[in-house]
Amino acid sequence: MIGAADLAFWPIWAAAAGGAILGDWLSYWLGYRYQHAIADIWPLSRHPNLLARGERLFHRWGIAGVFLGRFFGPLRAAVPLVAGIMHMPPLWFQLANVGSGVIWAAGILAPGAFGLRWFG
Repeated sequence: MIGAADLAFWPIWAAAAGGAILGDWLSYWLGYRYQHAIADIWPLSRHPNLLARGERLFHRWGIAGVFLGRFFGPLRAAVPLVAGIMHMPPLWFQLANVGSGVIWAAGILAPGAFGLRWFG
């Protein structure tokens, strides 16, 4: 839509990155605050294996897992929550969160924003 409607890329990118970063920060905070009790709340109560998968990724990769977790489907929602549950230091979480949010937003939006120009 960005390329087809000739919209400005940077404001949309900033909104997408900001939304991704704030969403993961909220998920981290919920995990930090409610710990494993959050697993009993919907929708996590319907997908108990999601937190376990996120925990395995977090234990294996640490900050790199938080960074990479944004790019892998269902884990995208679980990894920040697990980082909070595991009491990952907030500074380390935010470094991975902001870095991955900025790259993720560009990767999602750039093909539509700039790809059409290559074929036009």
